[in-house]
Amino acid sequence: MRRELRVERGGSADARWEMTDGAPGAGLAGMVRTYRGYAERSPAPVARREFPEAHVLLVVGFGDPLLVSDAAGGHRLTSFVAGPGGGVRRTEHSGVQDGVEVLLSPWGAYQLLGVPVGELAGRVVDLAGVLGRVGVDLTERLAGARAGIRACDWEGRFALLDEVFAGLAARGPSPDPDLVHAYDRLAGRHGDLAIGELLADTGWSRRRLADRFRAQTGLTPKAAARVLRLSRARGLLTGSGDRSLASVAAACGYYDQAHLHRDFRALAGCTPTEYRAAQLSGLPGTGA
Repeated sequence: MRRELRVERGGSADARWEMTDGAPGAGLAGMVRTYRGYAERSPAPVARREFPEAHVLLVVGFGDPLLVSDAAGGHRLTSFVAGPGGGVRRTEHSGVQDGVEVLLSPWGAYQLLGVPVGELAGRVVDLAGVLGRVGVDLTERLAGARAGIRACDWEGRFALLDEVFAGLAARGPSPDPDLVHAYDRLAGRHGDLAIGELLADTGWSRRRLADRFRAQTGLTPKAAARVLRLSRARGLLTGSGDRSLASVAAACGYYDQAHLHRDFRALAGCTPTEYRAAQLSGLPGTGA
């Protein structure tokens, strides 16, 4: 049975983009959040700011490397894994980009990649450095399916990802089910959940909860909650309706608008107003 694919397209007089989203196979539910095929064309280089997230992002590129820069320096990468948390990063490409993004839950990344996600926190790592030959083969096989921007065989690519990830899941370590439940509760509330509720659920001490969260999700519960709230706030700020900052703060569980402002400054390096104004014209994302 073919999966349902959702296609979005956009652009301006000069630039154009297309994204194709698909759900993973049923056996990967929870571990893999979504697949996204993307294609982007611009006559000039495109630079973006990338913000901290609580999930793990696996990217398989089909063409020129992407320049990924953070406080530690810059790296040219074609296929890579971006761990949770960290600071604001900058990415830049020449104007032509094709590839697949795979959004992994932290515990899904732990099982599929076979490494504690704490080792990936705040880092961007070449895919071959994480998966070895499997990562190299995956990049080559997905790139081999390349076609035109409107005729990409995303169903075929997503089916290949299902196959590879199912094999990795069968061989990978099993996450702690209590931790999975705790993280999913926190993520389901977009971070707007008292840590005391997680302590009551697990029966763990605050220190044990923090240590186990950090090892398997890359972040402490408090840090994960802050990043999850920020992610939701960013979505509301750039969504339809031009919501006020006060309403965004209330919807995301911030104490007040000043709290929203402080967290944006600390985690995103800008104010909510600056973030809203920095969205690219004609292309998705935030300008660098």
